[in-house]
Amino acid sequence: MRTRVYAAYDDGLRVVDPETGAVDERLADRAVECLLIAPGAERSDGARPAAARARVFAGTFDAGLFRSVDGGETFDRVAAETLGPGGSGPDAVTAVAASPHAPSVVWIGTEPSRVYRSTDGGETVEPVGGLTAVPSASEWSFPPRPDTHHVRWIEPCPADPERWFVGVEAGALVVTPDGGETWVDRPEGSRRDNHALATHPDAPDRVYAAAGDGFAESRDRGQTWRAVDAGLAHGYVWGIAVDPGDPETVLVSAASGAGAAHRRGEAYLYRRTPGVDSASGPRFERLDDRGIPTGEGTYRAVLASGRESGEIWALHDEGLYRTGDAGDSFERVSATLPGRAARALAVGGD
Repeated sequence: MRTRVYAAYDDGLRVVDPETGAVDERLADRAVECLLIAPGAERSDGARPAAARARVFAGTFDAGLFRSVDGGETFDRVAAETLGPGGSGPDAVTAVAASPHAPSVVWIGTEPSRVYRSTDGGETVEPVGGLTAVPSASEWSFPPRPDTHHVRWIEPCPADPERWFVGVEAGALVVTPDGGETWVDRPEGSRRDNHALATHPDAPDRVYAAAGDGFAESRDRGQTWRAVDAGLAHGYVWGIAVDPGDPETVLVSAASGAGAAHRRGEAYLYRRTPGVDSASGPRFERLDDRGIPTGEGTYRAVLASGRESGEIWALHDEGLYRTGDAGDSFERVSATLPGRAARALAVGGD
C-alpha cells in the first residue's frame, strides 16, 4: 500500500508521495484548516471493496467542507446546503473526524463554535445541538478574533461510539457521552485552550490533549484529567501524535507561547514516555539534534501518526519529516513544500 501525506496550508492542499517526493496541489487558493482520512466507501451489504480508495475530507475556512472519494485526486464540495452561505451554517470548517465504529459517521466543527453530524459519509449533515448551551460558553473567545471562537478539534472515543470529545479554541474541553444529547462542560482537570486531541485503540480509555495551557491526559474516557508537565519546559503545546505501536509514547510540538509558536518562530519537539518507574509518572524529553530542525527559526509543527509502530510524521516551515523509531531520529522527505507553517497534516494510503 502506497503512503500518501496530506498537508493543509492557507492557500490549498498538498498531496505528497514520500517515496518520490512528488507534490500535487489540490484546492488551490482555499484556506484549508483541517483534514480527515477515512476508509473507502462500503457496499450496501456493509463490506468494503479491496480496491476502495480512501476518502479525504478537507475543511476550509472560506468555502465549507470538501470531500475526495479517490484518495485525493479530485475534490467536491459537500453539505453546501447546510455549511456555507447557501445554508444555515458558516463557511469556516475548522475540525472534522470520523467514527472508528462506523466510518460513514462524520462529525464537523465550525467557527463560530457549532457541531454537525453526517451519517452518510458527508453527503448531508445535520446540526448537533447543545454545545453552546454549556455554562462556560459565555467565556469562550479566540484571542486573534476575540468576538468569536471555534471548534479546534473533534476526537471520537475508541471504546464508545456515542462518546465524543470537542476542543474549543479558546475556552473549554466539552464531552458528550450520548452522541450530542447532553454535554459535560470542562471536566475536572481539562485544559481550556485546546489545540489537538488524540486517542489510541490499544488504550481505549485514554485521551490526550495538546493545549495552549499545557498537556493533559485522561485515563477514564475524559471524565477527569491530569496535567503532565515533568520535563516539558515549553507550555504552549500545539501538535500531538501517539506512537501507533505504544500508547505510552506521545510526541508533541511546543513553544513558550503563541508568539514563539506562530510569529517569532522558536518551537520544539518533545516526547512523552512512562518515566523510569511507576512512582515518578510520565515525563517529557526534548528531542534536540534528532535530524529535524527545532528551536530558533522554526515554527510549531503539526504532527500525525503513521501506520507502523514508531512511525510519526512532522511538518513545519523547514519541511516534512518522518521518524520510524518514535522520535529517536528523523529523516526529511525530499518534497518541495511552502516554507511556512502548515495548518494540518494527515497520513493515509491506497
